[in-house]
Amino acid sequence: MDSYDYLPDAEIVISGPMSKKFIQMGVKSFKEACLLVHEMDYGYNSNKDDEMILFKEKKGTCTTKHGVIATLAEELNIPLRKHVGVYRFTEEISNGAGEIVERYKIPYIPITHCFLVFNNHRFDLTEGNNNGKKTTIEEFIHEEEVEPFISQKDEYLLLKRVLKEKIGPSKEMEGIKEKSLLKARLEAIALLKKNIK
Repeated sequence: MDSYDYLPDAEIVISGPMSKKFIQMGVKSFKEACLLVHEMDYGYNSNKDDEMILFKEKKGTCTTKHGVIATLAEELNIPLRKHVGVYRFTEEISNGAGEIVERYKIPYIPITHCFLVFNNHRFDLTEGNNNGKKTTIEEFIHEEEVEPFISQKDEYLLLKRVLKEKIGPSKEMEGIKEKSLLKARLEAIALLKKNIK
């Protein structure tokens, strides 16, 4: 992912509920808002459909942190977008992933992660947070632009489409059932929650 120095900047003016929220918090610029969201604790939210849950619970994941900033960018007409990527989850990324990979006899666990894109630069506002990962995700099997607050269902359908079109037909996944990959994914999500420091 790229340095936050490449993040766009603009004065925040009230042009919707998200910009209003940041103004109320005393945040004056877009870059300042990004840095504030980055510094907020990493943690799973109780309601991903509530666009203000990050502020209510004072914590968030890649889903809510990037959703908030992508929404603010929309309100301010900044061409920064949220993307969802599917990547290879392995022991190199999180302690304990190797055990899941071995148990299911698969080369890796396909899992999603979201980030922000502006002018071909990619930003992860969960980078350096205690997010259960040992490293930043740099390589993706597939990535695409999504709505700031894409629903859990739509994100899951995106993953299922990538499993069907790209991952399943690949040589390394030959003979492996989609059901096994989806079960391994659930265990991987539970592992990430457990690995949050």
